[in-house]
Amino acid sequence: MSNRPALLLLSALTLLLGSCNRKLLTARTKPSTTNPVPEAVRAANLDFRFMTAKGKAQFGDQSGNINLRIRKDSVIWLSASLIGIEGGRVLITRDSVQVLDKLHREYYAGDYAYLSKRLNVPVNFDMIQALLLGNYLAPIGIETQPSIGTEGTVQRIRYEQAGLLIMQLIDLAQGRPRQLMVKDAGNENQFTVDYSDFRALDRATQPFAFETQVQVQQGKATPTNITLTYRDVDVDKEQLQFPFSVPKGYVRKK
Repeated sequence: MSNRPALLLLSALTLLLGSCNRKLLTARTKPSTTNPVPEAVRAANLDFRFMTAKGKAQFGDQSGNINLRIRKDSVIWLSASLIGIEGGRVLITRDSVQVLDKLHREYYAGDYAYLSKRLNVPVNFDMIQALLLGNYLAPIGIETQPSIGTEGTVQRIRYEQAGLLIMQLIDLAQGRPRQLMVKDAGNENQFTVDYSDFRALDRATQPFAFETQVQVQQGKATPTNITLTYRDVDVDKEQLQFPFSVPKGYVRKK
């Protein structure tokens, strides 16, 4: 497993954006609660207050167990471990990122510039949350109007933004995104996210994708494949805590 296991999942998510070297996101955007899914788009986002999920992240030949907690539109908490030993922890809010590297006794506390610099890609809270939940990914601003078409049992959403082509496939029967693709024709970079193994959750009206397959294509290089496989997933079962503290003696990284 990577020597920074808590960043395994974040690396996977932000690599999706990094496959296209353009600025998809500004540093901060409005909360998703102020940007509901347009009526013409037949996607229904997973709605909840608190969510917890356990599973596995497979990134190339590296893998690790993950423990994920989310307070919708507010906090994302991630713990990653190997053979039962926690290697790191991440706490993300709308305007801060904190990373604890237990293997190297280091920590970081700052804003999203950390992830952007470390992974060479701009990223923000709403993008990470949408990718984790398999929710509809809306354009950054209301001035971008998507093209919407229907092919059989699938609705196809398409729009261009920051020089990129974004396409999403919505399963009309379930109202959930089945695929997200971002393509940059200029450099042949592309990533595709496929959501599958949808299951009903207690206390939730929408099914959740227990498996996410990601393929990242950078030019003519061999594609990188990422798999997120969840097992225990609960929403609004209890009010969650998001513990994060830095032990004495840890070195702060810039």
